[in-house]
Amino acid sequence: MTETNDPRVIVALDFADAAQALALVDRLAPGQCRLKVGKELFTRSGPALIEALHEKGFEVFLDLKFHDIPNTVAKACRAAADLGVWMVNVHALGGRRMMAAAREAVAAAGHQPRLIAVTVLTSMGEGDLAEIGLQGSAEENVRRLARLAESAGMDGVVCSPREVTMLRNTIGAGFQLVTPGVRPAGAALDDQTRVATPQDAIRSGSSYLVVGRPITRAEDPLAALAAINEGILPLLAH
Repeated sequence: MTETNDPRVIVALDFADAAQALALVDRLAPGQCRLKVGKELFTRSGPALIEALHEKGFEVFLDLKFHDIPNTVAKACRAAADLGVWMVNVHALGGRRMMAAAREAVAAAGHQPRLIAVTVLTSMGEGDLAEIGLQGSAEENVRRLARLAESAGMDGVVCSPREVTMLRNTIGAGFQLVTPGVRPAGAALDDQTRVATPQDAIRSGSSYLVVGRPITRAEDPLAALAAINEGILPLLAH
């Protein structure tokens, strides 16, 4: 089983409580993946879960999508940094001052997680965007917000596989693109509509792949994870 110092697969721990999440984590390997903890799981289980995951050797993406006044978001990001997480995110729609405040807070922390921004939620269509006053296509809004995030000092953005090529052509290679909606060929789509295979996402320029049910609901989660890694690692060498 090939391990790496920079695993590109982030396993989404979309569970209702810590017991379920930890039962799955015990079937994975830190050298093969990182873990994503979102709103439901963190709200129920809190910092103690992050500590437990760290004790098992895993790095954590704390996916709470902070969006508030600059001072509040800055303090939340500093709190996340103090938890020792590998990555944390904010909403780009909070604006430049909010993102810059988050960047400053993280930069002042003893541990500095990667700080990324969410542009347009993948659940939102053009009708939804128009209702909140955002004109133009989802792609146009993603491009504009990603440029804003870069200029405000973000390390990258969350984007759908559909937007990776466009953003790679817009923003430099060092900007990190974290891509949900990744499904191995033949896997069930579940509630995802804009998807890509792991290989296609990496070829397009994704930095990290967020994968949930194809791993977490697999009969052998570690084997499912290993198969994804074996498919993408040769592409990373080029």
